[in-house]
Amino acid sequence: MKKKYTIGLDYGTNSVRCVIVDIYNGIEIATAVWNYESGDKGIILDQKDHNLARQNPADYIKGFMISITEVLKIASQSIPEFSSSNIIGMGVDTTGSTPMPVDESGVPLSMLTKFSTNPNAMAWLWKDHTAYAEAAEITELAKKEKPEYLDKCGGVYSSEWFFSKILHCRRRDPEVFQAAFSWVECCDFIPALLTGNQKPEKIRRSRCAAGHKAMFNDDWGGLPSEEFLAKLDPEMAALRSRLYDGTCQADEIAGHLTDDWAKKLGLTTGLPVAIGAFDAHLGAIGSGIKPGTLVKIIGTSTCDIVISDKPVEKVPGICGIVKGSVLPDVIGLEAGQSAVGDIFNWFVEKIQPGGAKAGSHEELTRKAAELKPGESGLLALDWNNGNRTVLVDQRLTGLLIGQTLHTRPEEIYRALIESTAFGALVIINRFEENGIAINEVVNCGGISEKNELIMQIYADITNREMKISHSAQTCALGSAVAAAVAAGTENGGYEDFAAAQSNMCCTRKKVFKPIAEHHAIYSKLFRLYMQLHDGFGLAGKVDLYNVMKDLLAVKEEVKR
Repeated sequence: MKKKYTIGLDYGTNSVRCVIVDIYNGIEIATAVWNYESGDKGIILDQKDHNLARQNPADYIKGFMISITEVLKIASQSIPEFSSSNIIGMGVDTTGSTPMPVDESGVPLSMLTKFSTNPNAMAWLWKDHTAYAEAAEITELAKKEKPEYLDKCGGVYSSEWFFSKILHCRRRDPEVFQAAFSWVECCDFIPALLTGNQKPEKIRRSRCAAGHKAMFNDDWGGLPSEEFLAKLDPEMAALRSRLYDGTCQADEIAGHLTDDWAKKLGLTTGLPVAIGAFDAHLGAIGSGIKPGTLVKIIGTSTCDIVISDKPVEKVPGICGIVKGSVLPDVIGLEAGQSAVGDIFNWFVEKIQPGGAKAGSHEELTRKAAELKPGESGLLALDWNNGNRTVLVDQRLTGLLIGQTLHTRPEEIYRALIESTAFGALVIINRFEENGIAINEVVNCGGISEKNELIMQIYADITNREMKISHSAQTCALGSAVAAAVAAGTENGGYEDFAAAQSNMCCTRKKVFKPIAEHHAIYSKLFRLYMQLHDGFGLAGKVDLYNVMKDLLAVKEEVKR
């Protein structure tokens, strides 16, 4: 049988990754990574506003040009019989919600001379929280006028999402808002550009992005009504007609690769390009998601994805309940933590404990692994970039408690790891409290692949086995799986995702199993974590008097 391949593009927070995958066995025959060149590791920041995080759309375009060209070169060099003519499709995933303002032709405003240096005309990265006030306003209006809008997004609208960012732009920079004909999610922009459907009215929009971040639901006619948006701002209501009316699931195509891009990239004209989606949702597909499986995509932040083949009405604090957002015609549910890898990087790069060598991730991990659970007497909250789930409050901040004059860097590092695992357990509990069983946990992303200590701590705290996706680029693999389905059987692809996943997706042999004595200690610490979680995260009186002393009691017990 002649080999067939697909391309998967994964746009992360700091770089774009491209893989070529053999669709019959899931083997990635070539991988290329290109780091965004604008800003600080690809992110436009503002030292006067820690909430601001933007990206240059020009990096996205340069990213696929360089990474696709490079990955084709690598494949040709490593496999003599490889030919780009055997590539049958392409898929794209990106961060989200990462919307950008565009003109009538679909050109990002930041690519126009007038707005080239204006961050408000760039892509508003998922981790941008400048719109926290607008998000609260949207939440309050929906509670009064349209509570059903909130039922499908956990009860709270987030500053990370589509409409809060656009409303903030309207108020902060009216000139950019007025210049924008429409707004487009990054995951819709890239496929549209590649297929020549860049004009906003032609762009096929992702169900994933629309349902989870823009309150799109067929039950109320798609996007929030003009009447609702007008109560936020009349200009928001006027914008609605220039957005979109329909959405597409992951088994559909955004279009076909144009002749111009085919020549520039060295690919075949007319190549099917799958509907774009968020990295976590396609990462879940690449991890072989099925009902009962929780997929954790662990990177700078985490996204947790589950699916349900049974109706789900609402789950408080969960980022979205959207039919068809992951696999076609199946309920997709999203949760996550706003910072995980970012917290570890903050400690290493900003605090720089012990200097470059002693304070490296590798050295801190080695020393932290020598500690017993509870030995440090430390406890942290994983809210350095706000809380995405289950509190949905980006105005919350990080916390470290229990330090003494003897506290060492590796103890803090371990406490930060533990805090993210406690946050992960909160999410698992919320799902199961609402009738969504979690029978297995599959992790993907660089952290899960490279750091065994983190995976063991996660297993010990959650008291669940931690499995790891076989792919080092699982989100890109998910995009390649989507491309294989979008290509269809007529082109040598697959009829559906079940068939594609059975051949292209699996987990690694090594499984991290919980250690009972560790879990016993962590159960005590988790109760204290929840006191801090509720004390700082929920309104009302929560007594925290015992926390410091109970931490010392655990520490002394472990040392004995």
